[in-house]
Amino acid sequence: MIVETERLILRPFRESDAADVFEYLAQPAVTCFECMKLDSPEAAREEMIRRAGDAEYYFAMELKETGKVIGEIFGFPESGDPHGNADAPADTFSPCGMLNEAYQSKGYAFEATRAFYDYLFREKGARRIYTYVEDYNVSSQRLCEKMGMRREGLFMEFISFVNNPDGTPKYENTMQYAILKKEWEERELSAAGI
Repeated sequence: MIVETERLILRPFRESDAADVFEYLAQPAVTCFECMKLDSPEAAREEMIRRAGDAEYYFAMELKETGKVIGEIFGFPESGDPHGNADAPADTFSPCGMLNEAYQSKGYAFEATRAFYDYLFREKGARRIYTYVEDYNVSSQRLCEKMGMRREGLFMEFISFVNNPDGTPKYENTMQYAILKKEWEERELSAAGI
């Protein structure tokens, strides 16, 4: 699957993306992506081979102009049933995105996120999209608000991705944002002047 925007192509990963991805995953900018850190170009190549197997929910952000991969966006279907009912529809998604720091503050994250959310709602049967954002990540909070998402809560000391210097977990305060399909459609119609 390929999704195009004005300046980007969202597409499945290829082995040849390894060098571009290593650029931003050698030192992830946000601690929540520490678990995705790549230690070598060879590890990046192996990761690209693994990612290439998911052509529906895991996309590279490629610049149309140059073909360079500047980030990624992904989100997988999950049940909205908190009780784990096996028959509940998998119509909820919690997307994540990451952008090479050299390409931030240029509107690429908004462009990719808008296209990906639209793809999930229109093509993948999403009913609800939610995302977690650390309380210090103001740019991601602004992105969520630009997407029309509402802040649903603040979870104090919700999760730990890294340790403090003394080895104890460093817990982060995390906000949850969400939007429903009907809200997305209303927003899109309003933006189109319909």
